[in-house]
Amino acid sequence: MMENRNVTAKVESILTEYPICQYGFLKSKEIVFSERVRYICETECERFGRSWSCPPAVGTVSACREFCTSYTYALLFTTLAEVTDLADMEETLATRIQHEKVVKEVCRKLAGLGEAYFALSSESCAICSSCAYPAPCRHPEYMLPCIESQGILVTDAAEKCGIEYFYDSNTVNWYGLIFFHRENPEE
Repeated sequence: MMENRNVTAKVESILTEYPICQYGFLKSKEIVFSERVRYICETECERFGRSWSCPPAVGTVSACREFCTSYTYALLFTTLAEVTDLADMEETLATRIQHEKVVKEVCRKLAGLGEAYFALSSESCAICSSCAYPAPCRHPEYMLPCIESQGILVTDAAEKCGIEYFYDSNTVNWYGLIFFHRENPEE
């Protein structure tokens, strides 16, 4: 296992290989988990109760907090995409594919270092055109749950990392959050 002080340096070297705009590291216990975030999922998101990557399938906020904080560190990062208008959801969501590739590649490199990780991304999983939920997930090994599905307050984490949350009406700011490094990898 890597020494703790070398872990973030090794992860940082991985990040230079990808089109990551901003990033920052936090101790996982610094991340704010909120029932209010989950309430927004429940009352405003059409994917609530329809996807394995969303509540209630991901578990309670308390269970999500416990699992996420079983990792020592969290890496929050952004990729950017240009669109003609952020309000055009079809155009905006089409740019997500490249971001998801970056998240998965960073995870692949972490695994190559022997690091346990748990990755989250900006939107509900969209691997399948229609989620199998509540039947078993067809591709659990590829699924990336949404950051907010865990009850995580992304704006707070971004602020702690000094990451800009919004640019302009033509720039999509996609977020990735990867929890990594366990003192006891068997957990």
